[in-house]
Amino acid sequence: MRELKNTAYSGFDVVKTPITLKDGRWEGEPYVAGGGSRPTVSFVRDFYRIGDLDADGSEEAVLLLAEHAGGSGEYLYLAVVARRDGELRNVGTVRLGDRVQIRDVRIDAREIVVDLVQAGPQDAACCPGELVTRRWQLGSDGLRETQTASQPGRLTLETIAGTDWVLRTWTLNDAAPATPEVTLAFKDGKFAGTAGCNRYFAGVKPGNMPGDVSVGAAGATRMMCPPEQMAVEGRFLKQLAGVKKFGFMAGQLALSYEADGVRGVMLFDPRGTPPAPR
Repeated sequence: MRELKNTAYSGFDVVKTPITLKDGRWEGEPYVAGGGSRPTVSFVRDFYRIGDLDADGSEEAVLLLAEHAGGSGEYLYLAVVARRDGELRNVGTVRLGDRVQIRDVRIDAREIVVDLVQAGPQDAACCPGELVTRRWQLGSDGLRETQTASQPGRLTLETIAGTDWVLRTWTLNDAAPATPEVTLAFKDGKFAGTAGCNRYFAGVKPGNMPGDVSVGAAGATRMMCPPEQMAVEGRFLKQLAGVKKFGFMAGQLALSYEADGVRGVMLFDPRGTPPAPR
């Protein structure tokens, strides 16, 4: 991981020359002398996957990079790093899109398979709602996208149904405790799971834009647990009541909320996914 965060990368749309990350981040010069706006490239959420993509017996690393060029856009890239002559080298980079959401990245039969949410023909760039799966193969000249026969779907609450999600962070840089475990599932128009001590359920309805939701008042069983467990439960239920949007971030379920005037994003992994490293 540390090596990946301190490697040279290229193939970006805005930043035309190769750049070298330092501790997972690179910053260019301001666009205007003395100004605060500048291009940046950053490693996304410590996310990577490992596998042999070119059948040479050595594994490559697949990771995500985000390019910010100023404004509201965030251009997401898929990058591949291989060890060549004892050094890590970026052997392929492709742009996935502006403000796309990553549901999953996996390596299957030497192909990189990416499930993502992107803006469909009728979607605003801010609010992607089209579900697609894209595939790439690694060749001597970099990454080549292969054809897929699957038809695009739409982002709905049913997209997250059938999975038991485990809370990993209260917000982006505030880790949730491993115990007591907090879980969430969607079924029959409700969120339900374990809040830290008690079982809970809460009605949830979709909004007008892709990913928009409103969550109703939660009901729960009435067991009493030690104070630290009740504190976890109280915080989770308060944040859950303030959830306004759901989506995905580097393979995790992301629930955006506002509670007590503070905005945040809770992140969940599918059960069975280790909390770290990602």
